Amino acid sequence: MQRRDLLLAAAGLPLSTALRAQPGWPAVEAAARGQTVVFNAWGGSERINAYLQWAAGELKARHGVVLEHVKLADTAEFVRRIRAEKAAGRARGSADLVWINGENFLTMKREGLLHGPWAEQLPHFALVDVEGKPTTRIDFAEPVDGLEAPWGMAQLTFFVDTARAPLPAPATLPGLLDWARRHPGRFTYPRPPQFIGTTFLKQALATLNADRSALARPHTDAAFAALAPALWQYLDALHPLLWRGGQAFPASPAAQDQMLADGELAMGLTFNPNHAANAIAARQFPATVQAFQPEGGSIGNTHFVAIPFNAPAKAGAQVVANFLLSPLAQARKADLSVWGDPTVLAVERLPAAERALFGARPAAGQVQRPAPVILEPHGTWVEPLERAWLR
Repeated sequence: MQRRDLLLAAAGLPLSTALRAQPGWPAVEAAARGQTVVFNAWGGSERINAYLQWAAGELKARHGVVLEHVKLADTAEFVRRIRAEKAAGRARGSADLVWINGENFLTMKREGLLHGPWAEQLPHFALVDVEGKPTTRIDFAEPVDGLEAPWGMAQLTFFVDTARAPLPAPATLPGLLDWARRHPGRFTYPRPPQFIGTTFLKQALATLNADRSALARPHTDAAFAALAPALWQYLDALHPLLWRGGQAFPASPAAQDQMLADGELAMGLTFNPNHAANAIAARQFPATVQAFQPEGGSIGNTHFVAIPFNAPAKAGAQVVANFLLSPLAQARKADLSVWGDPTVLAVERLPAAERALFGARPAAGQVQRPAPVILEPHGTWVEPLERAWLR
């Protein structure tokens, strides 16, 4: 929160008054009115698609902005398209906003494919928990530098059906190995390069090495050679204990979830801490499923929205990003019955009325003891890690 906002709050003015005091924002809102914002975002979830439909209705009514959701199967395809537009000298691009993070952000930042900086000038950025959630300013060890606005939080989370594998759940990766010996064939992870499977590899790489400082820097062959042996030794011990003896892996998180729902697996993993609670609420998982995170911490990150360098509706894109950061939109996104995606806001700092939008009562299947966040390795580690695992 900026010093001006702190002074306004100390004077007894509501935080919403501080937000309205942002200089230059009325001009952005005025320029955005009547614009159509083409938002390229993954379209593989009906719940997320429905949430964006709701956001489109709110943006039209409140700001006169039309939000058009272009559904992506792979954000890397979007990056290639914007790169081609830059190479062709196309000043008016095909997109105004993109849902992005990680190696795709790193590529777009390094190749000059993003507009900005703009994100920290959004009025609602003052509500983001940048101290408690440092990944709102660091994306896969790469400084965001105002080139993307935080949207939601993610953290590697395990879930276990306690009816098939009674508690306690494993608290560490060595503990997971012991658990797998007691429950052979009842755990697996999605096949890399599916991102949850890759995140499991990063979790092991980070936590099985006493010194993981090299992961915060760009990948080098020497650093990989120093850290990888602990990972391969662990996987050599774990894989024979997995589903189908580690000779096959689910193609997607959805396939893994179905295997757990059918009783074929007793444990799975996800990158959304509320995933198990969502599935229980939707009656996809039994109420005996419990989510947990490793006690020493697990890989976590923030997902963002960014504006391409040649976006035709830059003002409208900023208005959309600011609305997605509003307590109203963040609370709805966090609602288990809507999406269940954790908020980036410092909820405890919100005025009482806005704080009340966020449900305080824990739901069945939610993480009981959240673990510290382990920062993602630098984005340049992803491809070498996936390539080595496949080899």
